[in-house]
Amino acid sequence: MKLATVMAAGLCAWQWTGPLCGEAAAAAESIRVLLAQDAQRIELRAGVGLTLQLSTGEHRAMRPPISVTAVGGLIALNGEKAPGDWLVVQVSSGHLTLVIAAGSSNGTSANGNGVTPGSGMTTLEVAGQVSVLRRGQGLMVVNELDLEEYVKGVVPSEVNAAWHPEVLKAQAVAARTYALYQRMLSAGRDYDLAAGTQDQVYRGRHGIDSRIEQAVETTRGLVVTYQQAPIYAAFSSTAAGLTEDALNVWSKDLPYLKGVECPFDANSPYYRWRTSFKLETLERNLRQQGIAVGTIATLAPASYSRAGRVTKLRVLHSQGELYLRGEDLRRVIGYAVIPSTQFDLDVVGPDVVVSGHGAGHAVGLCQWGAKELAELGYPFATILRYYYPGTELQSVSLVRPPSGLGP
Repeated sequence: MKLATVMAAGLCAWQWTGPLCGEAAAAAESIRVLLAQDAQRIELRAGVGLTLQLSTGEHRAMRPPISVTAVGGLIALNGEKAPGDWLVVQVSSGHLTLVIAAGSSNGTSANGNGVTPGSGMTTLEVAGQVSVLRRGQGLMVVNELDLEEYVKGVVPSEVNAAWHPEVLKAQAVAARTYALYQRMLSAGRDYDLAAGTQDQVYRGRHGIDSRIEQAVETTRGLVVTYQQAPIYAAFSSTAAGLTEDALNVWSKDLPYLKGVECPFDANSPYYRWRTSFKLETLERNLRQQGIAVGTIATLAPASYSRAGRVTKLRVLHSQGELYLRGEDLRRVIGYAVIPSTQFDLDVVGPDVVVSGHGAGHAVGLCQWGAKELAELGYPFATILRYYYPGTELQSVSLVRPPSGLGP
């Protein structure tokens, strides 16, 4: 479809006509972000002394650095057992630096680009307060902070801060909307959302500069809504064609997450790609996931979505046949190995050679497409309305809880 046709289809049809974005301020909102699920050790660093509140109600003043570890069913501070199984620390001025060691981190999968968890050390500079809770054999780390400060940490982790200001604004509104949606559905949990690609990437204050500050402050308090409720504001890197219906990815029929034309992201480094993996790797990984499979002879796409992405693959193996979802193949082999489900594949001896287009699930906002539209002169509100059809921008103070669950 030609660019002019796409514009006529609705991209030019909507502008933000409400109050100035900077006037859309709402009451202070906070968000609880899971930084680590099963850490083995946490080191707290700050330029000032810290006061720790323990689960017994005791307040203990300590000079950083402070090492927190799991010992039996309790926690230990600098190697000495402390009463209770959790603590809360808040810095009265400045920021707190966390060094998180080993264990599993913040999840994998699905909203945007960014990091995936692994072993080793992670260093984060954060605002707000940090809770460390004894969970299982390790420590859960949760950062509770102002929603706008959280958004400032997400934007440079999801897009390049040097991109057009309107893209940064669009990403800020999408990130704020996604966070609010998750918070409204998180009652009973110890956190609202995770800091990795399971939700959206948050790396504390890393990457925040004047461009990020301006994008977030200009859009302060604005969220994308459908029927006055915040939407599941999905986004990904590169659609390379039609964006995808949420129904085909998460089996959720969301009216604002329907495929739209996206001929705007040809400059993305993920627009075309080629990769390969071993059949034996697929066999091993499927078995580790508890899926019974013999020696694989071949696999091939069995069905496609309207947008041309692989929805199912047929796997022939020595014990029969197996059908896999396209997204399941990505998950089993690795999202970094197979960037999207828009691919063709060939089995060449022990290897599977995959050629494809795009990156991510392609539902909702296409980040590289938004970049091109911004450079063509379209404001963030128009870009958001195009990728989330039927939605509106509202102040966070006016929204109601979403009626259904997200993916």
